[in-house]
Amino acid sequence: MAMGHRASSGGLFIVVWFMPESPRWLVKVGRDEEARFILGRLRGEEDGIADAEFQDIQNVVRLEHDNSQSTSYFAMFFGIKQGKLHTARRVQLVIWLQILQEWIGIAGITIYGPEIFTIAGIAAADRQWVSGLNNITYMLATLICVFTLDRIGRRWTLYWGAVGQGICCFCAGGLSYATQIATGSHKTHVGGAAVFFVYLYTAIFGATWLTVPWLYPAEIFPLQVRAKGNAWGVVGWSIGNGWCVLLLPTIFAALNEKTLYIFGGVNVLSILVVWALYPETNQRTLEEMNLVFASDSIWNWEAEKNFARLAEQNPNLVQAARAGSLTIDPETGLPAVGHKQSGERRMSLIAEKQV
Repeated sequence: MAMGHRASSGGLFIVVWFMPESPRWLVKVGRDEEARFILGRLRGEEDGIADAEFQDIQNVVRLEHDNSQSTSYFAMFFGIKQGKLHTARRVQLVIWLQILQEWIGIAGITIYGPEIFTIAGIAAADRQWVSGLNNITYMLATLICVFTLDRIGRRWTLYWGAVGQGICCFCAGGLSYATQIATGSHKTHVGGAAVFFVYLYTAIFGATWLTVPWLYPAEIFPLQVRAKGNAWGVVGWSIGNGWCVLLLPTIFAALNEKTLYIFGGVNVLSILVVWALYPETNQRTLEEMNLVFASDSIWNWEAEKNFARLAEQNPNLVQAARAGSLTIDPETGLPAVGHKQSGERRMSLIAEKQV
């Protein structure tokens, strides 16, 4: 098995070595010629599409560099000199999404899987292979997300995942308790049903919540702080995972199968949290997400209303964002989309509220 891990790691290293860098990152670090070459290979040289996209990327990188007053981790966390970018709100969203990912139950089921199977009545000789098969099911279920994530969006992926996981946690907890008071063949059947819901839980998690919390940071932060935004997501995962590992032994010792009810409750809570606070990112550019987060309200419905008003009042603003050629001046709340023409109305990210 050790040789297999080394071989797969070596193969991955070789494959990654031949993968091209991101054109946006290459322009950001001053390697413009490489960025233009890669865009030409990806988009083709016909119709000037590669040249137009390359020019847009250059404009975005240059303007974000000029307008970004502070990009340190400290400034991001506290929103210092970020203005309408509201970076601090985005940092909190990615941190807490990762913490929720751990507390919806996957950490407990992964680490304490054998103990859960013991509660469900699985014999000692069978616990390890049952846990191993559960992990294989978990791995295969991640392929579902490949086909569904862009079709239904990030929010609906989290919704159906939380609903399914919550049902599984409550059912597995109840059946585990029933196993302890059952007798004879009935005990075996009830225990098997509890194991089924544990398997189903991990499959649903692999198809939903495993992916979105890691993808979300890359889709909501401006290019200038995108890498650091992903780092904040890792911070959230570390907090959530460490918190679970420290507390779960005590919780399981005190509550046994009732611990699964806590996980089920957190899944219910997560539905409300995602609905209220997390904007949809599917099919939106980084620049469009800047417009979504331009709202001063933390509530998602207010952010979407503000985005809709911006689209109605300044249609060119949203079109520029979709084209990837828009950045925001964090101090004024105004978009930097080229030079203002004489007599032209300057577009603002502060939408005029309808009376």
